[in-house]
Amino acid sequence: MSVPPSPSVSCPSPSSIVERLRAAGCVFAEDEARLLLDTARTPTELAAMVERRVAGLPLEHVLGWAEFCGLRIAVDPGVFVPRRRTESLVRTAVALAGRAGSLAGRADGGYSARGPVLGRADDEPSTTSAARGRADGRSSEKDAALGRADDESSATSAAFLRRGFGGARLVVVDLCCGTGAVGVALAAALGSVELYAVDVDPAAVRCARRNVADAGGRVFEGDLYAPLPTGLRGRVNILAANVPYVPTEAVGLLPPEARDHEPLTALDGGTDGLDVLRRVAAEASRWLAPGGHLLIETSEAQAPQAAEAFAAGGLTARIATSDTENATVVIGTT
Repeated sequence: MSVPPSPSVSCPSPSSIVERLRAAGCVFAEDEARLLLDTARTPTELAAMVERRVAGLPLEHVLGWAEFCGLRIAVDPGVFVPRRRTESLVRTAVALAGRAGSLAGRADGGYSARGPVLGRADDEPSTTSAARGRADGRSSEKDAALGRADDESSATSAAFLRRGFGGARLVVVDLCCGTGAVGVALAAALGSVELYAVDVDPAAVRCARRNVADAGGRVFEGDLYAPLPTGLRGRVNILAANVPYVPTEAVGLLPPEARDHEPLTALDGGTDGLDVLRRVAAEASRWLAPGGHLLIETSEAQAPQAAEAFAAGGLTARIATSDTENATVVIGTT
């Protein structure tokens, strides 16, 4: 435990913290208590952190960080928390970049791919399915932050990122970057890259700048492609966009931790959840290098319509799914 004794403030016992967290509805109270105890520097800070968590703030906002692809990513209050399922997008992007030849097994994280996709979806996107895809009751995301995700999967993710890859510098763009977690993880996996990240939310931009600093990346504030240097057009090898994809009517179904403490711009994807995705897909071919890839996470129900949007933007589209991680990524290639 990192909390030192204090003559003025008594340090609450682990059991008392667990009891308070459990009473507040925290499913993994024991693990959360351990993380709070390990993170707090003083008894006063620990007490304040427990109070914030009991009040309903996301654990990652209370801790100030989240684990993503084996990396510790700073997460400021009010900024979208990176989800564990999005690690699959990172693994797929690295495999597509042609740098995963030395990885044992399937570098795509167990994805199965199908496509190109033509025609309409068999069913309209399920709003509850999309809402689960973005927040999933927060239980799986909290599970990841607490280190209770599948041990083998977590170990694989960490080893995957530690390997690194040499070769020419790739140009990576992380749109709707939030904390910048996707771009940072790609830089860690691919080695030396030109990294650019964009978000419309000023708080996210401030947070992302801290996270991407070590990777030498640049973070821009603005709407999608608008703030990017025009010299990037036709040069981007990997364009990752973690766009909002919850249909507007389903935002109210999200758990309080998401809807009350994360920005609406990071959650609400419009009537069918695909408004921002369509805008990204429509302009992607202008920015991608020949053979470059656009990757966007969606719900499984939305994926066929998303692939149609990719095709309408001049990209060859396919859908990759991971049953083990309940993740769906639409990939577009120039």
